[in-house]
Amino acid sequence: MADSTGFLKYERALPPRRPVDVRILDWKDVYLSRQNGEDGVYPVAALRQQAARCMDCGIPFCHHGCPLGNLIPEWNDLARRDDWRDAIERLHATNNFPEFTGKLCPAPCEGACVLNLQDSPVTIKQIEWEIIDQAFERGHVEPQAPAERTGKKVAVVGSGPAGLAAAQQLTRAGHDVTVYERADRVGGLLRYGIPEFKMEKSVLDRRLDQMRAEGTRFVTGVEVGGSGEGDLSAEQLRGEHDAVVIAAGATVGRDLPAPGRELDGIHLAMEFLPFGNRQALGELDDPPISAKGKDVVIIGGGDTGADCLGTSHRQGARSVTQLEIMPAPPDKRAEGNPWPTYPMIMRVSSAHEEGGERLYSVNTERFLGDDEGRVRALVIHEVERVDGRFQKVEGTERELPAQLVLLAMGFTGVQREGLVEALGLDVDGRGNVARDGEFMSTVPGVFVAGDAGRGQSLIVWAIAEGRAAAGAVDQWLTGSSMLPRPVTPTAVALR
Repeated sequence: MADSTGFLKYERALPPRRPVDVRILDWKDVYLSRQNGEDGVYPVAALRQQAARCMDCGIPFCHHGCPLGNLIPEWNDLARRDDWRDAIERLHATNNFPEFTGKLCPAPCEGACVLNLQDSPVTIKQIEWEIIDQAFERGHVEPQAPAERTGKKVAVVGSGPAGLAAAQQLTRAGHDVTVYERADRVGGLLRYGIPEFKMEKSVLDRRLDQMRAEGTRFVTGVEVGGSGEGDLSAEQLRGEHDAVVIAAGATVGRDLPAPGRELDGIHLAMEFLPFGNRQALGELDDPPISAKGKDVVIIGGGDTGADCLGTSHRQGARSVTQLEIMPAPPDKRAEGNPWPTYPMIMRVSSAHEEGGERLYSVNTERFLGDDEGRVRALVIHEVERVDGRFQKVEGTERELPAQLVLLAMGFTGVQREGLVEALGLDVDGRGNVARDGEFMSTVPGVFVAGDAGRGQSLIVWAIAEGRAAAGAVDQWLTGSSMLPRPVTPTAVALR
């Protein structure tokens, strides 16, 4: 630690976001960026000051908050010293895609930072983004093709963060890797789930270019386990590959079977968000599901709900209301949520800054429709917790106008129809593909990584699982492996 008083001299600071009245007119990143000629607003020198706040703790609790085991104090100091080549070497040593986590991870590492005892953690996530951005800008991100080929063929089903991490690790180990994606473009939720204003897709595409140069093959528009023309059957999948990694995600959205659910205008979030992304990318001028000119109600207060909120703003919604059955989180940690666990506190995302109303401790009783069978309102009521269960507060019913309702209440597991059933994979009680301590399913040679096996989780866990599963696959194929395994299938977050 070169500056033992850095955390005393410099206050925590992040780059400013673009003005709300400007950014809701387009789909670009909400943050000012160097690529847009805005470096002077938050220059590299300011970032290096933030890196100097890291105390290089004797016990770096930030390590415990990160399932990837990122070497955070090391690359913080390298960024402080303006040593960007060594910084990206240390960052890439544990994380294949720091540009994804630097934009999308909720940063449990910052929650575990010792300075978070004073609610002012090191800006780890922003430093991570700066390191990888500098690396791409300076040409430090180069293809790492394997020195030797094993001749083994591996199929990765799904091109989200878990599948991409597994594919890159296995390609670098010398295997011939093919990634299958049922959408028309690679990226999974990174492509069509995460809105452009949270991560521009050019960030994804530049990494995919590196992977292709290393030898990873991508096949899109193919339903693995499907029966349609051009699909790949389970028999073909197994017959053409020595091992398979299932990284298809937990794509079954949690529904709300309230009266009136059948009305037009009520959609799962992942029916809505892909159209917004296609609109942002110029692939659609008039999306079939749009918030334009409508009163929008989003049921669910998490990140997916916030993504729906920001998308609705950009599509020109008349009003947006976000509902959450849980009480409003506290502004400070509760006694049962001590450091260094992840702080469960009130958060204001960029989408919340842009407008809309947030209602807590409310439940949807039923949906009301018009004469044409379209939703026109929700009947909601307040709830309170009694003996661990939510109970209605009598006399609190009211109507909430809505011509578009988006269900963003999370996900309940992997899609069973198609590949899972065709391969005969067992599914556990939580709706996830069952697997052993080596990430292998109940079918030998078929491994499971990411949300498909863990359930809905964070991007940093998906990448960690992809890396760990790749190590297990490599071991199974060759008898030994030097690939890292940062997590086990049963590992859980610090709590």
